[in-house]
Amino acid sequence: MTDSSLRITEIFHSLQGEAATVGCPTVFVRLTGCPLRCVYCDSEYAFYGGERKNFTDISSQIEAFGPEYVCVTGGEPLAQPNCLPLLSYLCELGYKVSLETSGAMDISAVDSRVSIVMDLKTPASGEQDKNLYGNLGYLEAKDQVKFVICDEQDYQWAKFKLDEHRLVGQVGEVLFSPCFGKLESSDLANWILRDKLKVRFQMQLHKQLWGDKPGV
Repeated sequence: MTDSSLRITEIFHSLQGEAATVGCPTVFVRLTGCPLRCVYCDSEYAFYGGERKNFTDISSQIEAFGPEYVCVTGGEPLAQPNCLPLLSYLCELGYKVSLETSGAMDISAVDSRVSIVMDLKTPASGEQDKNLYGNLGYLEAKDQVKFVICDEQDYQWAKFKLDEHRLVGQVGEVLFSPCFGKLESSDLANWILRDKLKVRFQMQLHKQLWGDKPGV
């Protein structure tokens, strides 16, 4: 590879707010750029700009925090081709690596050691047509599928996809998350209990602790 660098918006140390390692101290590597424009996006500041860093610079910043877990996120990290070798590089360094991806980019070449947290975009996101359902065939027991639910229509749509693609049992966990500021958390919790869904309800822990802002 002639250019082992990527455009990075931020590298920071926080608690994982979502998915299987929620609550665990984690270093986040937020890559710049995203081809999607979800109406509820909480990282629009990562669409443009950033600073180009090589793998050595990235790993040095990560190492300073002494983490066990590293999460590569965005934006949409897979929009930069060098995301794939970065993931493998971080695995080789011994970190437990996760990838947060929209599901709109091909995940077939992601290193098998990486835990993938993949969104399926609901109708209210405005980007439902970007879902690549073929990605579901590459997910394993270490991976998770996430639905961000904005309203009851989204919930019913997510329930349908849960059955249509037989997600329970295919992936490690299916996550249903209320859209921050758009859906009451208790409403989603009640729907899940009412319908006896075998999913994990989750709220974004980092936003509960520090609010909706960058670098947390």
